[in-house]
Amino acid sequence: MQKVKNDLEMVLSTVQSKNKQLEEDLKREQQWHKEQEQILDALNGIEEETKTQVEQLSKKSLNTRAFHELHNKMLKLKIYKEDLLNALGAFLEEHFPLPEKGGSAKKENSSEKPAVELITLHEILEILINKLMSTPHEPYVTINDSFWPPYIELLLRYGIALRHPEDPNRIRLEAFHM
Repeated sequence: MQKVKNDLEMVLSTVQSKNKQLEEDLKREQQWHKEQEQILDALNGIEEETKTQVEQLSKKSLNTRAFHELHNKMLKLKIYKEDLLNALGAFLEEHFPLPEKGGSAKKENSSEKPAVELITLHEILEILINKLMSTPHEPYVTINDSFWPPYIELLLRYGIALRHPEDPNRIRLEAFHM
């Protein structure tokens, strides 16, 4: 009995150590994700400022050299922004995949198709960001069956999204301030 107890304590210690390591990994990944979002927000601001400057310069018909320089800077920012979005998308796709299709034998034998196609975490975040940017006075998105509940729970639990105070079927992106 004592040997079994000692073995079980050793297994418990190993599992606790592994859990602690996984929690630290999760914190690092979350910090990286938060930093990438901050960089993306800053780049969006710079892109908007540059776009405004380009529009002002083109309206005033200032020398074409300055206009081309600003236009090139704007194109570089767009490319960098796209690279960041692609990297974020790849990260989300790798670490937050959709659930496997046909998980149970009952579903596999069923001839009917699933009622709704689930959307990825990346698409959910895109919807929330677009809603916040297009209508900041009403940033809430109604949750439907295409939103996988574990992803919604993840966004709510880590403070990325907030529920509507009166309607639990609506969420919005939590605005982060730099």
